[in-house]
Amino acid sequence: MHNEFTAVFERDGDWHVAYCPEIPGANGQGRTKEDARNNLAEAIALILEDRREDGLRGVLPDAERETVTVK
Repeated sequence: MHNEFTAVFERDGDWHVAYCPEIPGANGQGRTKEDARNNLAEAIALILEDRREDGLRGVLPDAERETVTVK
């Protein structure tokens, strides 16, 4: 699955700090902008995985599931 999100970068001394406004709590940091971007991508993936698992816990076993693609 391919998703695109906004990454906002700021500097804090020697560190690059990144966050994603669409995913509250998704933050990253690194000594380089690339490190901060990679760290943010990992944070986004973990948050989405956790939210998916949480959301599916209450789904009844006989409920239909389909994948929806957003472009």
